[in-house]
Amino acid sequence: MKLISWNVNGIRACMQKGFMDFFTAADADFFCLQETKLQEGQIDFAPEGYHAYWNYAEKKGYSGTAIFTKREPLSVYYGIGIPEHDTEGRVITLEYEDFYMVTCYTPNSQNELARLPYRMKWEDDFRAYLKALDAKKPLILCGDLNVAHEEIDLKNPKTNRKNAGFTDEEREKMTALLNAGFTDTFRHFYPDTEGVYSWWSYRFKAREKNAGWRIDYFITSAALDEKLTDAKIHTDISGSDHCPVELTIAL
Repeated sequence: MKLISWNVNGIRACMQKGFMDFFTAADADFFCLQETKLQEGQIDFAPEGYHAYWNYAEKKGYSGTAIFTKREPLSVYYGIGIPEHDTEGRVITLEYEDFYMVTCYTPNSQNELARLPYRMKWEDDFRAYLKALDAKKPLILCGDLNVAHEEIDLKNPKTNRKNAGFTDEEREKMTALLNAGFTDTFRHFYPDTEGVYSWWSYRFKAREKNAGWRIDYFITSAALDEKLTDAKIHTDISGSDHCPVELTIAL
C-alpha cells in the first residue's frame, strides 16, 4: 500500500504548478493534503477512483486538510473532539477494519512564539487522541507536524534553536509522541541520513541552497514496524514550499 502526504500551501495555487501531474503519476492508495486553504465549493476536484474527504477551517483561506483514498472507510471523523482545536480543519481520521488513517496539519507556533502556549496544549491533546485510537487498533499518521525533531532534521540547527518548529518544547513533544509507542518511519529506514528535507522557506533562495527542514512525517504505531516497506521524501517535486513525503507499507 502506497501513501502520500503533501502540504500544498493552497491547493488551488498548487494546481497551477503541476499538482495533477504528481497526483496522477503517484497513483497512491491514500493521498493526504494539508494547508488546502479553501472552503467547500471553491474547487472542483473529484479524482476518479477515489473517495474524497475534506476538513475546512472556519477562517477563509486558512489551514484545512483532505484525504483521497481508493479504499472506502468504515467511518470518517473530523477533528479530535475538542472544540477549541476543531475550528481550523486540521485533522481527518478514517477508520478501517484493521487500522486508522489520520492526517494532521499541526498549528505553527508563529513568529516570536506567539502561539507556543496553545501549541503545547494542542500537542498534549492530540497525543492523547492518538493514544486512544492506538489502544483500539494501529494507526498511520501523516502530515505537516511543524517540528524538526532532531538537529539532523534541519540545515541550521544552531541558529534556529529558539525559532518556531525547533524549540526545545516542540521537540520534546515529538519525543513524547514517539515514546508513547510510535515510529518516525523515515528515521526507521534512514536513521543517519542528512540533508534530506521537506520544507524550504520561500526567502533567501533556501530551496536552491537546500537550507531546509524535515517537518512532514509519516508516523505509525510501533505494532506496524514489521509491515513498513520504505519511506521517501520527494525533494524533486515542486509546487509548494513543502514537497511530498511517502510511505509504503504491507497492509
